[in-house]
Amino acid sequence: MPPPTNLIQPTALVTGANSGIGFEFAKVLIKQGYDVMAVDIYEGENLKSLGCRTARLDVSSPEAVANFKENRYGDGPLDLLLHIAGVIAPKERDSLTTVDHHSLLSVFSVNTFGPLLLTQALLPNLLKSKNPRIGLMSSRMGSIADNTSGGTYAYRSSKAALNSIGKSMAVDLQDKGVVVAILHPGIVRTGLVPQTSEQLRDAVNPDEAAQKLFKVFMSKKIEETGKFWHREGQELPW
Repeated sequence: MPPPTNLIQPTALVTGANSGIGFEFAKVLIKQGYDVMAVDIYEGENLKSLGCRTARLDVSSPEAVANFKENRYGDGPLDLLLHIAGVIAPKERDSLTTVDHHSLLSVFSVNTFGPLLLTQALLPNLLKSKNPRIGLMSSRMGSIADNTSGGTYAYRSSKAALNSIGKSMAVDLQDKGVVVAILHPGIVRTGLVPQTSEQLRDAVNPDEAAQKLFKVFMSKKIEETGKFWHREGQELPW
């Protein structure tokens, strides 16, 4: 799918781009002709290999976000903002009897607070675009209606809160023409969430997830803003 047609190269920012889906999403966007800024807390070899603009960014740090906006991104327009960076607490520290304030805060700081505060910082840039879009990498584990297994308190609740933030963004920004898409990648071989052998049989590689999510993301119109989408295109329950 080609990028928006205009005389200026369209721009995109991808968080969590040093590995997994973020890395593959950045590759998809570069191939599609976007001027990509790829960021991650780790400036590893994958990030450097992309051949686009890169920067170290800790999305859990409000100071780092403000500094990035002021000194690295600047005042130029931003067409696509993709929040893909994410973390999960170890299973043994994320049960009803073991989850604690530190685990909750560390997970929420990346998965929930980071996307909100980075969007806030870059909102003036997005509003300079003719076709602004925000993508939030959520998870089906953040669906309250779909929760049949319990547990994983910090991760589940951080993604449920992210979904709520995405919905509010969609409402607040609809009259400004900003499309907000909340995305679920399905089971992906990334190592973020420990998977059983049965789950791994149904998993896809990060490149397939990124390619499918990009098509879903770019297909949504303003009338569909704020909805929760599976990588295969179906809408998910909240």
